[in-house]
Amino acid sequence: MNEGIRACVVDKHPLFRDGVILALNSQPDIEIVGQGSVIEDAIRLARECMPNVIVIDTGAVGRSMDGIEAILQQNSNIGILFLADTAEEEHVYAALKCGVRGYILKGANRAELLQAVAVLCQGQSFISPSLAAKLLMRSGPIRYVEVKPSSPNLPHLTPRERQILSILVQGRSNKEIGNTLDLSEKTIKHHLTNILQKLRVRNRVEAALMMSNHLPQHQTLS
Repeated sequence: MNEGIRACVVDKHPLFRDGVILALNSQPDIEIVGQGSVIEDAIRLARECMPNVIVIDTGAVGRSMDGIEAILQQNSNIGILFLADTAEEEHVYAALKCGVRGYILKGANRAELLQAVAVLCQGQSFISPSLAAKLLMRSGPIRYVEVKPSSPNLPHLTPRERQILSILVQGRSNKEIGNTLDLSEKTIKHHLTNILQKLRVRNRVEAALMMSNHLPQHQTLS
């Protein structure tokens, strides 16, 4: 990447914060421009340091997303990466709905952390694959639901893309989606590539998780 990544780290535990900073500093294209321990620090750092990515311990945020909203009101392009001890379904969904684009567990390795920061800097989303799959399994089977053009926080999708996404959230394979819509697997794969780009996610699991976050509660839970 031509320009370096400006990152801030906010964690209430100094030892863990130092570990995250050490991991990020191992990459020559990542510059740590600020650090703190509470959400107020994150708000200040977002304003003063102009980072591309802020890595935030969920313990510093608490149950309210007011601080995250304050950061994104200053600059909606900042990629916010949550580091969590455990993943509570409601908290993950609330974070994604608020605008958080990255969510990984503190048990993640350095490679996953670095990948998440790089992906967020590119304007995309990153959710640990194991975490995303676990959340979808907790949600149970998702019944068919129409993805409307006015669905909140979703980019404009073509009618066919909305149709495919509606089936994707049921956990269907490309072949099954193709059979349902009488389309070839190659055509489905092409549409899915466009869907992932528009949703700014890396894979179908993240797309399904993002979509389930925007469905009414009674439609996403078994």
